[in-house]
Amino acid sequence: MKFKKISAIMLAAAMIAPTLAGTQAITTLAAEETEAESGAAEAASETEAADSQTEAGTPKYIFLFIGDGMSFPQIQATADYLGTTESDGGIQSQALSFMDFPVVGTAQTYDSTSFAPDSASTATSISTGNKTYSGTINMDTTMTQKFETISEKLKSQKDYKVGIVTTVNLNHATPAAFYAHQASRNSYYDIAMELTASNFDYFAGGALLDPTGENEDQTDAYQVAEEAGYKVVKTQAEAESLTAEDGKSIVIAENLADSDSMSYELDVQEAEWELKDYVKKGIDVLDNDNGFFMMVEGGKIDWACHANDAGSTINDTKALSDAVEEAVNFYNEHPDDTLILVTGDHETGGLTIGYAGTDYDTYLTNLANQKISYAKFDSDYVAKYKEEKTEFTDVLKDIKENFGLMAGDDPDAAEDSKLVLTDYEYSLLEKAYQRTMDTGSAKKDAMTQEEYVLYGTYEPLTVTITHLLNNKSGINFASYAHTGLPVPVFAAGAGEALFEGYYDNTDIYKNLAALTGVE
Repeated sequence: MKFKKISAIMLAAAMIAPTLAGTQAITTLAAEETEAESGAAEAASETEAADSQTEAGTPKYIFLFIGDGMSFPQIQATADYLGTTESDGGIQSQALSFMDFPVVGTAQTYDSTSFAPDSASTATSISTGNKTYSGTINMDTTMTQKFETISEKLKSQKDYKVGIVTTVNLNHATPAAFYAHQASRNSYYDIAMELTASNFDYFAGGALLDPTGENEDQTDAYQVAEEAGYKVVKTQAEAESLTAEDGKSIVIAENLADSDSMSYELDVQEAEWELKDYVKKGIDVLDNDNGFFMMVEGGKIDWACHANDAGSTINDTKALSDAVEEAVNFYNEHPDDTLILVTGDHETGGLTIGYAGTDYDTYLTNLANQKISYAKFDSDYVAKYKEEKTEFTDVLKDIKENFGLMAGDDPDAAEDSKLVLTDYEYSLLEKAYQRTMDTGSAKKDAMTQEEYVLYGTYEPLTVTITHLLNNKSGINFASYAHTGLPVPVFAAGAGEALFEGYYDNTDIYKNLAALTGVE
């Protein structure tokens, strides 16, 4: 089934203009001066949501896709890159799978700490409808009250099967926000214990962090899971043969990359499973007549944006879009019973299409020259440079091979002029190389202000390479951290209309609760 395509005007309107209902809600909010009035407004909102649920029907199958760090810039940059490369440099945009969804809304992302929140608090808002501090998972700001998640409620009250899929570690903040309750997102071992206690049916992604505790003196978390009845799978062959008859399962990607996460899309090897494959397998093992809920996170979009790596950002956003296609295929078989949501938890990096050095021009096809992620370049190349004291002239050969950038005296400079380093750019790269060879990456408080602006806490050589390629392509980042941009919410299927408009991210949970009738 083809969804109605959303025009650019509709997308822009959804981003910057509240609906009439949204405007009325803002006006009402400003006028509310007492707790009683606020409570009345909330009750009215819940009644309206319940009425909408009656009209929309209850979805039996719910897919919630979260692009960590993904907002309008990441989506549009990916669509523009795909269209440009497809048309051989022409100005053309190619819609991602979810950009054809019939409904789009926009959600604010601030938390109790900041307008530039973190993943723990924003995922808490999405999964429970509550605000909390950055760094906190499903607990209030006093760290005494636990919030029950939509996934937990669907499991306990509706007997839905539940799946959690991510490209990062299974006990990282976003996936944890659908089953754990911790004052600190860094309590990885305790989160792993809650993963097992959740009794959810399917987990798939990167390896658990601190599986034997921070001091490596606790019972192995995988052993605890097996004793609780989980089948722990650590090879792709085992994952391929997994069926619903195997019962509860935890699937760890066989080919682990940085921080024991899944590979960046740019680094995926032939026949290696991608995010879409884990989603497809999840559908196979979760599908049942009663219903299921699956949260799928494209977690490394965020990691790439933190590192200001536009090439990896685009490719991992495309990977999320491909995973959504698997849900669309399922929707086509169950159109009356399926709801698909695609959103972000927050924006990362302050990504924008446009750069001072290229004025009104963009050269997105330049990014096609990037062959590997920043993380793989660090592990496969930079580590070797430090060990072998590699000369800068030899380093330049690897940079050309993996990113396309080259010095002015390179034999191919005339042919690929848009990738030739200016004298200024060459000097930046040489300075970064020297910083890497001398001291390497460092914590923020160990760097000068100038160094942090130039490199963040990343390997100076690598982040300078991606900055130069980004900028030559007409792409720029403003930060190494999260920003306060709102995020889109794309919706298709049963109850889709509830997700239109401009609202708070807590309303995503509230709408799901209203649609499914959980309390």
